[in-house]
Amino acid sequence: MESPFKGKTGLRRVWNAFHYSLDGLRAAYRHEDAFRQEIWLALVLIPLALWLGEGAVARALMIGSVLLVLIVELINSAIEATVDRISLENHRLAKRAKDIGSAAVLIALINVGVVWGLVLLG
Repeated sequence: MESPFKGKTGLRRVWNAFHYSLDGLRAAYRHEDAFRQEIWLALVLIPLALWLGEGAVARALMIGSVLLVLIVELINSAIEATVDRISLENHRLAKRAKDIGSAAVLIALINVGVVWGLVLLG
């Protein structure tokens, strides 16, 4: 069974999806401290990658690792919001879901350090 909210197709669907995505970015920036901090970090690191990276591949790896942090943080925030929507009570599965999402963000941040270290110290 499909969601009753589905139905738009073609360019209309793409246009709507684009606006839903912008809404999601605005909501994450407004409500998620970690996402806001990572956005500011990205605004520093991406230009730095363009300046420090020697060659297109190095720059792509450096920028890609930073963007991956933002992607994983968005997914983590969505998991947390969903868990909180279901229930605010302390439950071991809710804690596990949130902790695993947090671990994913940690691994993405470690990835930034490893990629940048390898590219710069190469």
